[in-house]
Amino acid sequence: MLPIAETNEMKRPHLRGRFAPSPSGRFHIGNIFASLIAALVADEMVLRIEDLDPDRSKQQHIDTIMRDLTWFGFEWVDVVVYQSAEDQQEHYLRACEELEAQGLVYPCFCTRADLHSARAPHVGEEFIYQNTCKGILAEVRSERMSCERYALRLDVAAAPSPLCFADTFQGESCFDLVREAGDFIIKRSDGVFAYQLAVVVDDAASGIDSVVRGVDLLTSTPKQIYLQRLLGLPTPVYGHVPIFVDENGRKLSKRNKDASLGYLIDDLGLSAEAILGYLAYCSGIIPEWEAMSIAELKREACLSALEGKRTIVWQPPTRHAENGS
Repeated sequence: MLPIAETNEMKRPHLRGRFAPSPSGRFHIGNIFASLIAALVADEMVLRIEDLDPDRSKQQHIDTIMRDLTWFGFEWVDVVVYQSAEDQQEHYLRACEELEAQGLVYPCFCTRADLHSARAPHVGEEFIYQNTCKGILAEVRSERMSCERYALRLDVAAAPSPLCFADTFQGESCFDLVREAGDFIIKRSDGVFAYQLAVVVDDAASGIDSVVRGVDLLTSTPKQIYLQRLLGLPTPVYGHVPIFVDENGRKLSKRNKDASLGYLIDDLGLSAEAILGYLAYCSGIIPEWEAMSIAELKREACLSALEGKRTIVWQPPTRHAENGS
């Protein structure tokens, strides 16, 4: 049986959220904004380092992320969870085995080139898997598994259609997993367990009942809800906040210098409270830019201003406007 933390009906009266950074580089303002809203929504937070990918996850990035979170005043309870830890990997393996026992998992031998060919249908930036390996005969499948690399996919043919959930900020959201996602990977061909499976297992084990993240991850939610239902795990309340974009509507990344913490802190000399206040002001949850702590924003911010909003155009502050003048 997979680990599930005590539920609200037992002992835990507070809403528990999580910070879940991927240590592939330093935070930018989008990461801080999502962390801020998560902390404002929840009563307590846990910290999980999503270091599943050994090629991208670096200890120096973990150290920087934890230092930045502390500098901004974010707090968390319990020990830090590392997805790469041996006990976490065992939980993912058990979850994968449960799904296999239900007859819902099959090997996929498709290469990256196969998956991202020009002919592959897409919804937005996501391609829809065309069940290329789903119908391979058992004897052929067994022979190929003995000599080829393969990923493991989850069969979503029996998923409810549509699968709907109430999002705190985006309202009711409905998805057809078969048509809009297809059978998705739960374990990569290099042996790394996939994000969708890992976060579902981790959220249940940590008692997470509030998940706040960027709206660019909205399409991951129906996959995770379906996994939760198959594994008998609780479903948190999801809230997807708007993402910061440039003047051309492109999502900001760690490569956007004027959205980096290094620029805001080192070049402009802004305090943690000034940056938090500016992000809150840009998103519309406070009416004017002023330096504010997380505790102050918990009292003053109007989170309903985020409802239905998907993007925020990033306009870098100046060092002279820290007090909103």
